[in-house]
Amino acid sequence: MERVYKFLKDAKTYYLATMDGDQPRVRPFGTAHIFDGKLYIQTGKKKAVSKQIMQNNKVEICTMLGGDWIRVSCGLIEDDRREARVSMLEAYPELRTMYDADDGNTQVFYIKNATAIFSSFTKPEETVRF
Repeated sequence: MERVYKFLKDAKTYYLATMDGDQPRVRPFGTAHIFDGKLYIQTGKKKAVSKQIMQNNKVEICTMLGGDWIRVSCGLIEDDRREARVSMLEAYPELRTMYDADDGNTQVFYIKNATAIFSSFTKPEETVRF
């Protein structure tokens, strides 16, 4: 998990794919945070991505850093604890212009049953599960 977290943080932007009925949807994300021993991401409940995750929590994350990339297939589990939201906003203070832990919109999810595949054009694939 730590290796996946570091890769996502170093890349700064990753792409999250969800399903909207039978149509895939992909959008950029930038939050990756470890809280309570789990890897978390953040969004807003008002966004379509939130509704898509709530209907089908199976997602895939992908990003590239230099000549290496990662794909993470996983489930996202909402953590509605205030402490989890506060921790995310403390890790990303720039989000406070749009989100507040008590605004009813801030939403955090932790990654569950993840299979992360590290790939490169020059190195063999590596798989990490957490």
